[in-house]
Amino acid sequence: MRSRSRTKSGVATHAIRLTPPFRLDLTVSALRRSPTNIVDVYTPDGRYLRALDGRAGPVIVSVTQPRRDALSVSVMGSQADIVRAVSCVRRILGTDRNLSAFYRRARRVPWLAPLARRMRGLKPPRYPELFEACTNAIVFQQLSLHAASAIMGRLLRVVGTEVEHEGVPLLIFPTAERFLNAKDAPLLAAGLSAGKLGTLRRVAEAIATGALTEAMLDELPSDVAALLLQGIKGIGPWTAALILLRGLGRIDVLPGDDSGVRANLARFAGKRVTTASVAEQLKEQRGMVYFHLLLARLETRGEIGRASDVASNGIR
Repeated sequence: MRSRSRTKSGVATHAIRLTPPFRLDLTVSALRRSPTNIVDVYTPDGRYLRALDGRAGPVIVSVTQPRRDALSVSVMGSQADIVRAVSCVRRILGTDRNLSAFYRRARRVPWLAPLARRMRGLKPPRYPELFEACTNAIVFQQLSLHAASAIMGRLLRVVGTEVEHEGVPLLIFPTAERFLNAKDAPLLAAGLSAGKLGTLRRVAEAIATGALTEAMLDELPSDVAALLLQGIKGIGPWTAALILLRGLGRIDVLPGDDSGVRANLARFAGKRVTTASVAEQLKEQRGMVYFHLLLARLETRGEIGRASDVASNGIR
């Protein structure tokens, strides 16, 4: 969809037209996974904040949804970074994704239909860079959401870059190169296991040298792209699937051996429902179940649209 922009006092403001339906609160909640996320921040007044690494310094993006069919995106940064920042917002929030095929299929699934209605407007969020997608997938391997989120927060305080916007602390996700330059000791002290640290370093090296790029993965069907990722020691089928789903927006992928997905299926769909049966019913739209089950879980905790901890209390 097209966007319009205007610039005032060094701040570029863009109006991005949306492919309906869209809800900012739902999509940001699925993106951040937890209110403790210190990179993707949701404020008490309904703004999504994100700090990006720009060519001439930090770039601050502030997103609101003033209308059902549009987002208002304010960008603070150099002119050279504005176009990239707006493109990142489109990618991160899935503003152009048409999910009509998913809604048609979801209506035919008894347990999913009411959930899809409640969560109507959720778009499949994506991380802005491949290294961020890989890092999140690796850190969250075989851990609860709470434990992994805590480790990720500590890790990012070691290798990320802290900035502030209107009193709200933000953190720029590190590049692969910055991660490679970090010492082992503080990364291990953050809670990373030696095995995960080794995997992250192998991924960072592959990305930094160009041995692994998003362009390579984009050219491949999802099953082949998953095999390419699994060529890196420490990345198994679950991790590869999560990278493709949350990093490349491949909603034809559902992490079949995800313990959280299985537990949430049993809780919200019934014990007889399996990831295999879901995949058969939803076909190439199966990955949307991952995000809907995540939101169903967050809904029970009252965390959908809840202000991020850092927006209220600062980085802790």
